[in-house]
Amino acid sequence: MLRTALLAALAAAALSAQPPKSYPVLGKIVRESPKLDALLAPDVRIEVIASGFEWAEGPVWDRRAGHLLFCDIPNNAIHKWTAEHGVELYMKPAGYTGVGPYGGEPGSNGLILDPQGRLILMEHGDRRVARLSPGYGKQTLADSYEGKRLNSPNDGTLKSNGDLYFTDPIYGLPNRWDDPRRELDFCGVYRWSDGPLSGGRLTLLYKDLSRPNGIAFSPDEKTLYVANSDPQRAIWMAFPVQPGGTLGEGRVFADVTSMVDRFPGLPDGMKVDRDGNLWATGPGGIHIFSPDGTRLGRIDTGEATANLAWGDDGSTLYVTADMYLIRIKTKTRGPGW
Repeated sequence: MLRTALLAALAAAALSAQPPKSYPVLGKIVRESPKLDALLAPDVRIEVIASGFEWAEGPVWDRRAGHLLFCDIPNNAIHKWTAEHGVELYMKPAGYTGVGPYGGEPGSNGLILDPQGRLILMEHGDRRVARLSPGYGKQTLADSYEGKRLNSPNDGTLKSNGDLYFTDPIYGLPNRWDDPRRELDFCGVYRWSDGPLSGGRLTLLYKDLSRPNGIAFSPDEKTLYVANSDPQRAIWMAFPVQPGGTLGEGRVFADVTSMVDRFPGLPDGMKVDRDGNLWATGPGGIHIFSPDGTRLGRIDTGEATANLAWGDDGSTLYVTADMYLIRIKTKTRGPGW
């Protein structure tokens, strides 16, 4: 009933010449600590600003252009959203450029904009990390490790020195674990460096997670968080970042395996705010953790929630949750805003 009502409201808005003055809402805020009040107002709305996607992912806000980009992975597309015009197709194909069908998740997943405004794509179908430079087309940054093709790059984050850290699970392979095209027997966490001495070097940092997924740095870049989207071990790891950019011994930052059977979703995309709080999608929506790992509460969307990004002035969270694109106003901001 909820989905039917939301779709009807969004369809009616789409027939109008102007974007709606208000949007449908869904879900609820679960407050587990009074500290959450400093991050989310009591009357905050979980607004559905677009719908009808098969599986939305990878949102990123373009500060220069003032729009949001996000993926619809099964449909091999990237869309653009603005408050003025709503959703418009931005790129298709967006992840798989071969001939014929390629599994159920051929498109791009995580999206990043580098300081030069170039779009970095984690491409499931083409099994690579690519960079799109306006007017120059795509450039492959990484597609293999030690001569073996990557599985399907999933999500990534940029360090301030330009290094790209990304995860490589098996979700984009048509048959996942059992796909005959699979060449690596692990799912890795990698660093791609493009400094003057590295020449585009790919370094394996960690390979002992079964399904590494979302990834994010703490504001001081001393900690790297990595989600593991395995229903049997639904956790977030925290790794100390060494001076040379490698990772020290990781620890389990939070474990929500007990929630998997009771709520939709798994640990997936994540972002930190300027104070180091972690906003991480997982079973039950978006979990909000203080830097010490205390869960302050959840944004319970009621849907399997994939990923999120800071946008507007840095205080708005744009969220992809199954078929929905959602917006939530916060009382904090992303780092650097």
